[in-house]
Amino acid sequence: MIEVTGLTKRYGEFTAVRDLSFTVQPGEVMGLVGPNGAGKTTTLRCATGIIPPTLGSVWIGGVDLKEDPVGAKRRLAFMPDEPRLFDHLTVEQHLNFVARLHNVADWQSRAEPILADLEMADKRALLPAELSRGMKQKLVIACGLLHSPSVIFFDEPLTGLDPGGIRRMKETMRRLARDGAAIILSSHLLSLVEEVCSHVLILKAGEKVADGSIADIRARFAVAPEASLEDVFFRATETPAAPPVLPP
Repeated sequence: MIEVTGLTKRYGEFTAVRDLSFTVQPGEVMGLVGPNGAGKTTTLRCATGIIPPTLGSVWIGGVDLKEDPVGAKRRLAFMPDEPRLFDHLTVEQHLNFVARLHNVADWQSRAEPILADLEMADKRALLPAELSRGMKQKLVIACGLLHSPSVIFFDEPLTGLDPGGIRRMKETMRRLARDGAAIILSSHLLSLVEEVCSHVLILKAGEKVADGSIADIRARFAVAPEASLEDVFFRATETPAAPPVLPP
């Protein structure tokens, strides 16, 4: 489970995220959405322990991220939108390295089905420079799933994937949720969020606009029962029109 309470992050005088609280239960996929500058990336970085929050707490699988950062991080995986890979490690060496970090003794047997599912079984000996953008993204996903995390963060996971890879990535997220993982999916692709997610968290200017199941959010903001999540998003984040200026 992911539990965030009172999360606030300030950069000097600027508050990127203000008093944000939410939970993601095992088996749920929560879509994190919002306009540019809404605080999505800051929220992800604080929730994964990349940067510390100014205020508030984050619990990952029942472990306080501040009090036991290593214990919390062993339970999670973060798939960033931009692959961060080691230039001089092959695909297989990346997996071996990650396995050593997480004390995964049977990493080779675990890696087999992951690589097969991602269509990377024949790419083991290749270096990152020899991989396409989509294959690099797949390697990041393979490394993230190797230790069977119970909490998973995806940041724009479809970037660089071909149509077949997109379909498999969607099914992978659904399967991980069915297996009991708590998942956050951050994406500007509202159609993806609507298709994969069970819940949604909408941010605007660093603050929570709405949080709940997609059905609840649609009922709260939709103008019609058949409204898409895109319609709901724009209604939830629209800026109220300024009052007209009357002539003197």
